Formats: sequence, structure tokens, C-alpha cells
Amino acid sequence: MALRDRVQRTTTRSDEPDLVGHYRDRLLEEVDLDILARLNPTQRRARLERILSTLLSMDGPVLATRERSILIQRVVDDALGLGVLEPLLADETITEIMVNGPNDIFVERAGRIERVATTFSSVEHLYQTIDRIVSTVNRRVDESSPMVDARLPSGERVNVIIPPLALDGPTVTIRRFPRPYRLSELVEMGSLDEHTALLLAAFVRGRFNIMISGGTGTGKTTFLNALSGMIPDNERIVTIEDAAELSLQQEHVVRLESRPANVEGRGQVTIRDLVRNALRMRPDRIVVGEVRGGETLDMLQAMNTGHEGSLATVHANSALDAMSRLETLATMSELNLPVATIRDQINSAIDVIVHLERGVDGTRRVAEVAALTSSRREEYEVVQLAQFLPDPIGPDRKVTGRFVLAAVPQSLRERLFRAGESVPSGVPAS
Repeated sequence: MALRDRVQRTTTRSDEPDLVGHYRDRLLEEVDLDILARLNPTQRRARLERILSTLLSMDGPVLATRERSILIQRVVDDALGLGVLEPLLADETITEIMVNGPNDIFVERAGRIERVATTFSSVEHLYQTIDRIVSTVNRRVDESSPMVDARLPSGERVNVIIPPLALDGPTVTIRRFPRPYRLSELVEMGSLDEHTALLLAAFVRGRFNIMISGGTGTGKTTFLNALSGMIPDNERIVTIEDAAELSLQQEHVVRLESRPANVEGRGQVTIRDLVRNALRMRPDRIVVGEVRGGETLDMLQAMNTGHEGSLATVHANSALDAMSRLETLATMSELNLPVATIRDQINSAIDVIVHLERGVDGTRRVAEVAALTSSRREEYEVVQLAQFLPDPIGPDRKVTGRFVLAAVPQSLRERLFRAGESVPSGVPAS
């Protein structure tokens, strides 16, 4: 195997030297850790690169300039960060990194999954990287606790699961979050049309309770962040998330994050705990990253008791299915409420549902916008306000189509008027 390949794809074969591991150990022996700790990240990397370059000049193998640069980068990445994952984390086109054991790494670009040539040198090397990830959030992963959720300092969400639960070796999934998009930028990208965006902006400013639904990877968090940008700057916003992903630009934002139990099984703080606590924090708006359990009922009650204009996301397959999903989640609380009562809570709390879908080409769009206008608590009455109608899929598998808007019901128009808003031009009023 060529030396260049040994640098880029470190192998587990014992007869071929692990150059990265060897020079990482040499580098850590030479560096003064006390001095290194006082430097900022850029200075720290530059210092390590200089020391390593000197070591390679003294007794290193003969390398071409490019091979030498690759080796230096890999060694410093391994010493400072997450090793082979660092170049992937630095690639802004990658939205997901999936490690299926030491030899299989996949990434998602533009909604499509592809394999990358990078591998870990061994399963032990992968475990070292996992330990480095989870230690930053004071967690651990071992046979007694084989699953863990964590977050990188740069904000990426990480899930780790190891044997015996993961049969093919330690598995790491890193969800990267794109920069915050404004609603106007999502219009330019084709995620929704301008008229629908203006209507949704009016709903947010008019303090409508909005639920964003969709499957995994459809862009719910990105869209929630964009919608939250329409909240006026003079309002106090409390965000509640499992892992902090939202990046609101308003001045008065309080960010809350749940906490799992420690290794002794203590100290857990759930989303439900945070929702209840948020009600005592004088919020103008409550933004919940995702409802997935008993906190749904608390969120519905908050929406019904003076906290209009709240936003949340939920996993669902359609706008109507989102209502059934909320109903199921609300029953997961310890309160044994009749279904009719829960349905009444949902009908009173939710005003608008925005459903997102991801096309076969990886594009994410608003599939439908619906208003919940139920007058009877025994059933859901959903009025569709906007819908994306796709064209037949061609050989290139590109998804095209058009957005179609329907008339805004009289009850919604009157509520917008009372809030100082109106139905935007271009949107049917009746």
C-alpha cells in the first residue's frame, strides 16, 4: 500500500505502521501542555504544526509535499480534535456524518447519502474518539450504558451506540445544523413561495400557535428557526430543546436544554420539567424544539392559558396526522384524561400546522399549510391554506411543481385584523 494511502486510510494491519498514532504520541511528548492550554485554538494548531514539522524533518519518512501536509493535518486533528472526523466536520456541504464501525463512514450531502474513503485505524481508535466526544459533556459510554446523546462544542448533535447493542461495532451519528436561514432565503431556495411565506409571517406576528410537522430530516428545526425570526424583538422568548439547535436572533431569548440522568441514574431534567418551569419565567413566546412525550399536554395547556404565539415541532406524516400524533403524545402524561378532553385541548390550542416533506432528490419543501378550525371537540376540522403540487418525476429525479393557495377562512382573517395584521396581497381572502 502506498504511503499516501496509509496516511489517508489508516489501516489496522499490524505489518504497516500507524504513522498518525506514532507521530501523535511523539507530538504530545514534545509539547508543553501548560503553554498549549493558554493559547487560543488557532495558535494551538499552529504551534503543533510547527513542532510536528520539525519532528518530521529530523527523522520522518521521505514524503512528497502534499503527503507531508496530509500527515501533519491528520496528526494535529487527532491530537486536538476528533481525528478523521475533523475534515468532515469542516466540510459545510455535509449535513450528517454516520460512522458504522471503524471501517464504514457515510455522509449526507444535499439530501443524499454517500460513502467516504476515510476510516479509523482500529476499533480502539474509534472508541478514543467517542470518549473524547462524550467526556466534553460529562457523560460516559460503556457496556452498562451503551447509548448516549451528546453535543459537540460547535453545536452538532451526536448519538452513540456501542456493542452489544450495535452488532457491527461502535456507531456514531452526528447531525450537523446549517446556518440559520431567514424566511426570505427559504423562498429563494424554493422551500416555499413568497405568498405562503408572507402569510406565515403574518400568523407569527399575529400570535397564532403554530405546529411544524414532518418526518426525520425534513428540515423542521431549520424552518422553526426561520419562522421564529418573525417574532418581534420586544418580546421575551423561552426556547426549550433536547439539544440546543435553535439560533434565534432576537435580543431577549432564554435558552433551556434538557439533561439526561447521570451514571447513577440521577439528575434528569426532562422537556416536560422545562416547559413547566418556563411558565414561571414570564415568557411572551415559548418555542419547543420538539414535543415527543408527556410534555405535549403541558405545551397545549400553556397555549390555552395566555401563551399565544408559541411554536413547536412534531414528527408526523401530514398536517392531519400531526393532530393524531399530538393526541397520542398527550396521553403519555400521568393524567388519565378522556380522549375527548385531549382533543378539545388540541382544537383550542393549535391554530396552524405547517407540514414539511423531503423529495426524492433531497430537497425540503413546505408540503402543506393548514388551519385547525374545529368547532366541535369530537373531531378535527382542517382547512388547507397552501399546498405544493409536484409534477411527475422525470428521469433526472428532480422534484418540480407549484404552490397553490386557498382562501383564508373568515375566522382567521378576523383574528389577523384584531392583531393588527391582514391577509397579504396575492393570498385569497375569501
